Amino acid sequence: MATAVKKTISLPPELAKEAEEIAREEGKPLSVVIQDALRLARKERLKKGFKELQGYWSSKAKEKGILTEKDLQKYLKK
Repeated sequence: MATAVKKTISLPPELAKEAEEIAREEGKPLSVVIQDALRLARKERLKKGFKELQGYWSSKAKEKGILTEKDLQKYLKK
């Protein structure tokens, strides 16, 4: 069974109002709206990290002349 950890956070008034409006519109508790926002932020950070890694390895492949899957297969057979 999952347990919850209670935390006290501070939000600027405009952001608090917006979060409360979202909770009301979606019929969710405010804590669920905050949890959803944190999960989305974590997902976006992970996606950004993946894209950075992808860009890094893509540039390394280009340096070695690997531009296509066929090039990669040739390189790996060496």
